[in-house]
Amino acid sequence: MALGAGWASGLNVYAVVLVLGIGERLGLVALPHDLQVLASSWVLAVAALLFALNFLADKIPFIDSLNDLLHTAVRIPAGALLAFGATDQTGPEVAVIATLLGGTLAAGSHIAKTGSRAVINTSPEPFSNIAASFATDALVIGGLVLALTHPITFLCLLALFVAGLIWLLPKLVRLALLPFSRLMRRRPRN
Repeated sequence: MALGAGWASGLNVYAVVLVLGIGERLGLVALPHDLQVLASSWVLAVAALLFALNFLADKIPFIDSLNDLLHTAVRIPAGALLAFGATDQTGPEVAVIATLLGGTLAAGSHIAKTGSRAVINTSPEPFSNIAASFATDALVIGGLVLALTHPITFLCLLALFVAGLIWLLPKLVRLALLPFSRLMRRRPRN
């Protein structure tokens, strides 16, 4: 759960909170004590509102890149916190390791999303952007369900993701910054 929540938070932290909170509320998953607050009506309501705003922003080319940039300050720490909360009964050493891994996985998946969306934004039509957004949301939900129901399979797929990310990381960082560098070139200079 710790690694799944960390990884998925880098893509859409509000979907993670909703999936885990609703799962706890419906009795489909037993969250560790420190994460049971995710099932609170207030937490779910705020997460649903923020999910809806993120959902809309994620469908508009270039707005989605700005949204991803702003969410760098949210997704990575949230991934670390969710991973920490998932390890409340494991002892301080495991909790610190899970926190570090959760934040790192959130950063990796966030960079992968941001970079791939920057590439998609170069397409003149909006449909690929919308399809990518829906695919990302489905990936978050499916990934979390897989992490909770078949953790070994999830860990194997996560290892493949990490290996691919290490190879792609330099390219993704350049791609993530591409829309902003284009914007700076278009700005008139005095």
